[in-house]
Amino acid sequence: MTNNEIGLDFFNKIINNDVIYFSKISGGCINDCYRFDSSQKKYFIKINSSFNPFNEEKKGLKLLESTNTFTIPKVYKVGVEKKTAFLLMEFIDSIIPSDDFWISFGYKLAKMHSNSNKYFGLDHNNYIGSLYQENTLHVDGIDFFINCRLLSQIRLINKSSNNQLFKRFDKLFSKLNEILPNEKPALIHGDFWNGNFLVDNFGAPVLVDPAVYYGCREIDIAMSKLFGGFSNQFYESYNEKFPLEKDWQSRVDIWNLYPLLVHANLFGDSYLNQVNSILKKFN
Repeated sequence: MTNNEIGLDFFNKIINNDVIYFSKISGGCINDCYRFDSSQKKYFIKINSSFNPFNEEKKGLKLLESTNTFTIPKVYKVGVEKKTAFLLMEFIDSIIPSDDFWISFGYKLAKMHSNSNKYFGLDHNNYIGSLYQENTLHVDGIDFFINCRLLSQIRLINKSSNNQLFKRFDKLFSKLNEILPNEKPALIHGDFWNGNFLVDNFGAPVLVDPAVYYGCREIDIAMSKLFGGFSNQFYESYNEKFPLEKDWQSRVDIWNLYPLLVHANLFGDSYLNQVNSILKKFN
C-alpha cells in the first residue's frame, strides 16, 4: 500500500468505522506515521509495507513499561491490514518540559538501568531502525558488543572498499578489555537519542521507539550525546542516582561506533568518516 492509498477506509477497518480525522506526521524515516482521532480517543499509528518490526517493538515497550520508571505509550493493537503492518498506540501530544524535566529524566533512566539480568542480550532478536538486531545471550558484555553489535554491522559494509576499516576494527577489538568497564547487564533503551522521547501532559519524559536489550548502561548515555546531547542536568542527576564508572566520557565514542555503523548502513557511507576518526583515536 502506498501513502496515496492511505485513507479513512484503512483506519476505519482498524478501529471499526469510528475515525473522524487523520493526518500524516512528518519525521519518520523507517515507518510512515499518522495521527488519527475517533469520537473517543486520539491514536498514533506506524505503518510499514516493506517489513514488520512491530511485534518486537511492542515487546520492547512492554519491557520498558514493566520497570515502572517512564511513561510508555499504551499499545492498543498490532496487526496487518491490506498487506501493510501497523502498530496502533496512544497518541502523546508532546508539550513543553517541566522545570525539573532533565533532573527527573536522569533519575528515571538511572532507575531503569538498575534492572539487570544474568546475560547480555535478550531472549529474542529485534530491530534498530529497519536493520535486524541480534541479541544472542552472552555472559561477557564485551564479547556481546563485538559479536552482536559491531561485527553484525561491519558485515553489511562493502568489504572491497573498506579493507582499512576492518583492520582498524581488529586492532580496537584487541584493546576493548582494557578500555571498557566490566559491569553487570542493564536494561537499556538501545536507541536513546533526542528524537526518541516525548513530553507528557505532566511535563515528564516518555520513551518511544525502543531497541531494547540488556547491555552496558553507558551505551544509552553515549548515544544521548551523539546527535546534540541532553542538558547537563540530565547527566548530573543520573550520576547522582547511579554513578557511572570513572572516565565514562572517554568511552562515549567507542560505544557510538554501533549507532554510527547503523547509520552508515541505513543512510550512506558519509557516516564512515566519523567511524574512521574514532578508530584512529584508539589505534
